[in-house]
Amino acid sequence: MTTAPDDAQLTRSGLSLTTGAARVLLIACGALAREILDLRDRNGWTHMDLTCLPAILHVYPERITAAVEEAVARHRGTYQHIFVVYADCGTGGLLEAACARLGVEMVKGPHCYSFFEGNARFAEVSQDEITAFYLTDFLVRQFDAFVWKPMGFDRHPELIPMMFGNYTKLVYQAQTDDPALTEKARACAERLGLAFERRFTGYGDLETTLANWAGGNARGD
Repeated sequence: MTTAPDDAQLTRSGLSLTTGAARVLLIACGALAREILDLRDRNGWTHMDLTCLPAILHVYPERITAAVEEAVARHRGTYQHIFVVYADCGTGGLLEAACARLGVEMVKGPHCYSFFEGNARFAEVSQDEITAFYLTDFLVRQFDAFVWKPMGFDRHPELIPMMFGNYTKLVYQAQTDDPALTEKARACAERLGLAFERRFTGYGDLETTLANWAGGNARGD
């Protein structure tokens, strides 16, 4: 089994597990590294390499498209197939357009909250959750790096009601059944002054998407 990568490294530097011997490369957001590696190990997808861009790009979505384009160009000569493990992620359709131009497939959906829930299911429930703030396993573990500090709450807690006054609850989309992580998510909700809801999603459409990609390319397609 692959050793779980360090969250701080995934946030700032990303991750490269490229051997050059595999046929398929996944270019992913660092926030998805643990989930992808777990699926790869459990399913024996040894023909798939992984490289992750820094997860902190989540905070700067305008930088995602260029970073993905550069990664595709850098690795294109080494792999038969490249897949992009990002949804739109705030790029306003720019990432989808770039992937189409480059001829690489990406994960369907507006963001990871949607594909973890399942895009069809999220489209239904989100209509009634416009005042919900979502966290995944990774974002719970890295709450300070992605929410608390970037929004200035560590220095100016008085900003919390100004910025979260229109939210009513924090929805923790749990990819794993981890009681300690659930309690940390509950604490995040309390820090923001929001009601708490835990919803076990597992890997959702991420799992089915990777399985489809792996299945086709396991046969050398």
